[in-house]
Amino acid sequence: MAGTSPRGRGARRGAGTLESEVLAALWATEDALSPAEIQGRLGGDLAYNTVHTVLRRLYDKGFVLRDVGGRRGAYRPAKNAAEVTAEAMRRALDRGPDRIAALQHFVSGLTPQDEQALRDLLEEGT
Repeated sequence: MAGTSPRGRGARRGAGTLESEVLAALWATEDALSPAEIQGRLGGDLAYNTVHTVLRRLYDKGFVLRDVGGRRGAYRPAKNAAEVTAEAMRRALDRGPDRIAALQHFVSGLTPQDEQALRDLLEEGT
């Protein structure tokens, strides 16, 4: 059946989606989590090995840390969600040929509240 995994468990998630879901589970708590705990927070429909593989990839990319001071086999995020988002935004600006045009398009899509928050932040930085 189209859209299901070979074992019929439902729609398959892409690697980026899985990484985002694992990071969201880690960001939702102050505690380091084991792969089994993350698996449970994601609904348990993923195989333990899949969660462990995603964690290894995130570790290799520098997004998660193994919790050396705590429980063996537990992971915590290397950066918070805001830091990761800001880095992604900077990388996107660096890739484009016209930073100013990209910023203009970004700002034109902001809500009035976000626009005011950005103005406030820029005023604080001067």
